Amino acid sequence: MELYLLRHGLAEQSRAEERGATHRDSDRVLTAEGIVQLQRVMEPARDAGVRPSLILSSPYTRAKQTAEIAARTLEYRGKVLHSPAFAPDSSPFRAWEEVRAHDGETSLLVAAHEPLLSSTVAWFAGSTREMIRFVPAAMVRIDFGVLGPHPQGRSEEHTS
Repeated sequence: MELYLLRHGLAEQSRAEERGATHRDSDRVLTAEGIVQLQRVMEPARDAGVRPSLILSSPYTRAKQTAEIAARTLEYRGKVLHSPAFAPDSSPFRAWEEVRAHDGETSLLVAAHEPLLSSTVAWFAGSTREMIRFVPAAMVRIDFGVLGPHPQGRSEEHTS
C-alpha cells in the first residue's frame, strides 16, 4: 500500500478568548494562503500520478477542507471518510490501526495534524525520535508491503 500523509494547510489562528461553541480548535478553517499551499503540493502530486483509492481525514474542519482539496485536485471520485484516529490528540498506534482497517486499498491519503504526523512517521520507521517535521501542506509517502500489527514502511518522498 502507498500511504500518503498530508498535513492540513495553513489555518486561521486559534484565539483562546474567542473559543466557545463556534470558536473551538476543531472549527478552525484554512486561510487563503493555506489553500494555495495545498494546491502547490497537490498539483505536482497529480501530475506525478498520485491517485488514492481512499482518502481519510481528521474530523477537524481544516483537515476535512484539506482532504476535499486533495480529492478535487487528484480527481478522487469516492467519499472522504473522517476518523478521530487522525485528530491532533490521537496516537500513532490509533492512526496505524485505522490504516490497517483499510488493508484492501492500494493507495491511501490521510489529511491530519501535527504533532501526530511527525510522531507517526517516526513510529512507522521504528524510531523513538522525530525524523520529519511537517510544515503546513507537507506530504510524505510511505510504502507498506504488509499491514501487520507493527508498521514496517519505507519513506519514498517528501514534498512541501
